[in-house]
Amino acid sequence: MIILIFGVSNVGKTAIGKKLSEKLGYPFFDLDHEIKEFFHTTLEDFMRENPWPHERFKKKGSVLKKIIADNKDNMVIAVSPIYEARNFNSLLDMEQVIAVELQDTEEHIFERLVFSDENDNVYQDDDYKNAHKDYYIRDIHQDIVYVRRIFKKIQWKYFVDNKSIDQAAEELFKLLPEKFREKKENYGQESRI
Repeated sequence: MIILIFGVSNVGKTAIGKKLSEKLGYPFFDLDHEIKEFFHTTLEDFMRENPWPHERFKKKGSVLKKIIADNKDNMVIAVSPIYEARNFNSLLDMEQVIAVELQDTEEHIFERLVFSDENDNVYQDDDYKNAHKDYYIRDIHQDIVYVRRIFKKIQWKYFVDNKSIDQAAEELFKLLPEKFREKKENYGQESRI
């Protein structure tokens, strides 16, 4: 199986994806990390060098497709936001791909909100975050509303509901056989049409 984990920023894709990959014994890939490696840059420089979202999402989609092509099977990939479905929708049609969108409330995502500096070092600044809470809650809400359309082809939606990383990964792990069976059945029907 190739498990693609989608969702808005700070919903828990990387943390839950890593834990799920450990449970499965699969390699784990974080798209942000792979982009930094592929383009030999920081994420901030990648954003600055690709100011137009269309070009940026296209490049992210290309790196995602390359990870899958180079590794073929049995992996978990945390997909950093690609807000143009045409850059990943073809992957969702692959027989071995299981895609899940992690969802949570604005408040829960805000609680997990972290920042990064120009060198991609992650840090926490709760004073700043709380001083600008209304702005961040609004921004998170807008992202959640926006991705409903972008991620509509992703059938499996998992509501994190502020669960621990271990609990969320365990629940996803238990649901995977069922989701993989559904995918194979749907794939078989589509190929007969």
